[in-house]
Amino acid sequence: MTQEQRGGRAGQADRRRAEILDAAREVIAERGYRGASLGAVAERVGLTQPGLLHYFPSKEHLLVAVLEERDRWDTAAFLAGPSESWRLSHLEQLVEYNAMRPGVVQTFTALAGESVTGGHPAREYFIERYAQARARLAELLRAEFGERLAGGRTPEQVAPLLIAVLDGLQTQWLLDPESVDMGAAFRNFVALLEPGADAK
Repeated sequence: MTQEQRGGRAGQADRRRAEILDAAREVIAERGYRGASLGAVAERVGLTQPGLLHYFPSKEHLLVAVLEERDRWDTAAFLAGPSESWRLSHLEQLVEYNAMRPGVVQTFTALAGESVTGGHPAREYFIERYAQARARLAELLRAEFGERLAGGRTPEQVAPLLIAVLDGLQTQWLLDPESVDMGAAFRNFVALLEPGADAK
């Protein structure tokens, strides 16, 4: 087999994996992780279940791949600004970006909610993800506002609140997108973080 043939096959495999991930996101968003089956995902992309297992050896592997792909997209959007330094303005861009892809947001929100139950295969992923997010956001807040934010709160105190706002807005928006403007609501919250803001 030539290098060109190997490269062609690798490209085909990458495209097929991307199709499977897209289908998995759709099925999980529709049915939740526990209600989603490998068979349903395979059918959606025209594969048999054994054929799908050639690309992802288990449902758990597929789940983690879906979550990791979402994180890659978010990081790309987060760093899309003029500087490679993360700023709150990049978070605002991410919120606006998410408003354009409800299926991805729905999948993440459904999996995050299910992961709190015992034995869920994504539980460790979310524990680690939120720990990393709290640390990164604390660094971002410190770079933006210094050691003290509104009300004298530290970046470490505000970081979990910032995550709660991001995730909570997504849930409210998914339930009632006509009434909830995620971008505007997030900007209102950011205004409360400014040192000297009236929030107490």
